[in-house]
Amino acid sequence: MKILGIDETGRGSILGPLVICGFLIEEEKIELLKKMGVKDSKLLSPKKRSFLYQKLKKIADDIEIIELSAADIDQMRTESNLNRIEIEHMQQIVNKLNPDKIFVDSVEANTEKFCKKILAGLDKPDKYGFGTTFICENFADKKYPIVGAASIMAKVVRDTEIEKLHEKHGFFGSGYTSDSRTIEFIKNWLEEKGSLPSFARSSWVTAKILKSSHDQKKLGDYM
Repeated sequence: MKILGIDETGRGSILGPLVICGFLIEEEKIELLKKMGVKDSKLLSPKKRSFLYQKLKKIADDIEIIELSAADIDQMRTESNLNRIEIEHMQQIVNKLNPDKIFVDSVEANTEKFCKKILAGLDKPDKYGFGTTFICENFADKKYPIVGAASIMAKVVRDTEIEKLHEKHGFFGSGYTSDSRTIEFIKNWLEEKGSLPSFARSSWVTAKILKSSHDQKKLGDYM
C-alpha cells in the first residue's frame, strides 16, 4: 500500500514562493521515517532538515514538488483565493501519484469540509474515504511522519529559493510579514526603486499598505 503525505510552506509569506510537496512511500517504510527522526520541519534545525532531505529523497517511492512564485500567486488570486489555489494543487499531486492512502495537513479549521473539497477534484474520488484512507487534520505534520517528510522536503526547497533571493537582492529575513527585517527590506526597496520587488506578493494586504504609504509619502514630499 502506497501512502502519500502532503504539506506546504510559505503560505503566509509576503516574499518568495509557496511550496507544496507530496511525499509517497510504501506503508512498510513508515517505521523507517520514525527511526530517522522525521517530524514537523519547524521542530528541526536547518542542518537536520538538510540531512533528512537527502535521506528522504533516497527512500521515497515518488516526490512531487510544486513551487508557486509570488507572481504566480498574484495572478491566481485575481480569480481565486489561497485556500482554493492550494486545494487545486493538492488535487494535482494526488491525481499524479495515485496513492492508496493520503494524509494532508489541512489549512482550514473545518478539516472534514477541507477534505471533501480535495476529494471533489480527484480522478478517483470513490477510492478514498474520509477518516479512513483520506486523513485531513490540522497540524498533521506534528502527528504523522509521512506529512512530516513532506514538510521537510517543502521547507528545504523553499529555504533554498529564499537563499538565492538573498544572494541576488540582499538579506531580508524569512520573507514573512511577522519578520521586522522583511518589512524593513520592503520599505527600503520602495524608497530606492519606487515599486515592490518582483518576488513580493503585491496582492497581499501588507504589500498594498506598504506601497500606499510609500506613494502618499512621496506625494507629500512633492507637494
